[in-house]
Amino acid sequence: MPFPSLEPIPGTAFLRCIYSAFYEKIKMASRGKTETSKLKQNLEEQLDRLMQQLQDLEECREELETDEYEETKKETLEQLSEFNDSLKKIMSGNMTLVDELSGMQLAIQAAISQAFKTPEVIRLFAKKQPGQLRTRLAEMDRDLMVGKLERDIYTQQKLEILTALRKLGEKLTSDDEAFLSTNAGAALSQFEKVSTDLGSGDKVLALASFEVEKAKK
Repeated sequence: MPFPSLEPIPGTAFLRCIYSAFYEKIKMASRGKTETSKLKQNLEEQLDRLMQQLQDLEECREELETDEYEETKKETLEQLSEFNDSLKKIMSGNMTLVDELSGMQLAIQAAISQAFKTPEVIRLFAKKQPGQLRTRLAEMDRDLMVGKLERDIYTQQKLEILTALRKLGEKLTSDDEAFLSTNAGAALSQFEKVSTDLGSGDKVLALASFEVEKAKK
């Protein structure tokens, strides 16, 4: 009776090849994660630059002629539109980047549509920093109480912060929800509606581009 044939046992060289391929996959995944992190950092730096530009413009508004202020602001909005276009191309078909940069998408939309007017709030929204947004709100509460912050500025910035927190999935108190309902203006209400209804990044960016074109007219 013939002996049954036995499968050859993998040798050391074969196992080394298998392990090498396995670790190469791990390295590639790690490299991809690193590249995504670097890309996100570069995009955040570009957005920071544009937000600083807006902030500097608002701080110098009293020193500028109306035409000069409007022209500079329009140019900044156009740069945001170009940033939108780049972001759209980068994110196309890449769900990892869509997840990573969704906050940045909404923040850009809020800035272009003028629903948000505070560069620092837009910046924190884009970077998904709910803790820092809440810290800023607490500081604003104190400044309002001691008379360091005007009521209308406080209301605008609090609306922006609460809206950003809600978009980032943070739970708001019933008082905060009531504040939003009572004080939200047309631009903020429209932003809330479209950013809730839109199902894809393409539509969000398309709306933002539309708002830029409207602002140019």
